[in-house]
Amino acid sequence: MDATQTPGLGSVSAPGRVAGADEGISTAELALAARNHGLPLEALRYDTTPPGLHYVLVHYDIPAVDQAAAAHWRLTVGGLVRRPLVLDPAALRARPAVTHRVTLECAGNGRARLQPRPVSQPWLLEAVGTADWTGVPLAGLLAEAGVREGAVEAVFTGADHGVERGVEQDYRRSLPLDVAADPARGVLVAYAMNGAPLPPQHGHPLRLVVPGWYGMASVKWLRDITVTDTPFTGFQQTVAYRYRQGPDDPGEPVDVVAPRALMIPPGFPDFMSRTRVVRPGPVPVTGRAWSGRAPVVRVEFSADGEQTWTDAEVTADPDRPWAWAAWRTTWTASPGAYRLAVRATDAAGRAQPLTAPWNRGGFGNNLVQRVEVLCLTPEDPGPAGSPG
Repeated sequence: MDATQTPGLGSVSAPGRVAGADEGISTAELALAARNHGLPLEALRYDTTPPGLHYVLVHYDIPAVDQAAAAHWRLTVGGLVRRPLVLDPAALRARPAVTHRVTLECAGNGRARLQPRPVSQPWLLEAVGTADWTGVPLAGLLAEAGVREGAVEAVFTGADHGVERGVEQDYRRSLPLDVAADPARGVLVAYAMNGAPLPPQHGHPLRLVVPGWYGMASVKWLRDITVTDTPFTGFQQTVAYRYRQGPDDPGEPVDVVAPRALMIPPGFPDFMSRTRVVRPGPVPVTGRAWSGRAPVVRVEFSADGEQTWTDAEVTADPDRPWAWAAWRTTWTASPGAYRLAVRATDAAGRAQPLTAPWNRGGFGNNLVQRVEVLCLTPEDPGPAGSPG
């Protein structure tokens, strides 16, 4: 179904807005946060994220696709092509399989830290994950279908259906043809995650995976690919996912992932504040870093409120250019309160900012991560009943 403005839906679907100066997180936003979830930062220890820990954002409902329904699923490839295709999952699995390790990040990651705060899914920093995605290269399917002259985009339609800002729609996004049809870009029609069938929340039975782009491009529950000779103007392309400064600003499209580094918060946490507690002495600090435009070449660490920075050791796998890199350093802690920070720079020269890049949708906020840490005095025995 095409996106349409349906009479009466305005009563249940509010327009986009930013929160008032003293407005807290609403119950509607808390409900979104309960449905969706981020990566526990301690799970950065894994090279590939277990599916249950990988971030999830579902715009509408997870479609009901049991084993029988999956067997009857059809992916159509049509539009401006010479040989339209109708493929079931078995036909896709019969083709030569390709696996790419890809880091996916939600475009709204960091939204809840903006001031004023855009009202939407209230992400902090954890909307990310890395998986081994297995499937069929999209470029091969488009070549098999035979893209006609004059084509400019491929439009992808998922099976999830809902209402957003008064518009009833299927979830639908497009990619420029020079991205979709380029074998070097690594775009996949995926049917497996970390060696197992896609879990329901990650798009079972088929999904798109677009390396280097924010997660909104990786359409889940994929059922149709249509090649077009005009740019797609659907809701998720021209209304949502734009960098706008005001409601009437047409903005620029959200596309490639900005550089980011995250640390595994060291020590152990307070339950409510998540302030970390460490003991004096050498403290290993590790994490991951990634960027969609170019590899991360530098990660810097600060333990003095960002007055000084030191380089961490960065380890990347050149055979997996779309996956996050590991980084590590050692901080010598002494008693006191600290604010740790980490920032990444990629090979294109883009570095994380120290002030948040505000926009009305809350997209692409790659502000540096800051972690509050308390280092205990040597005589502090620690919690009652635990070793000192």
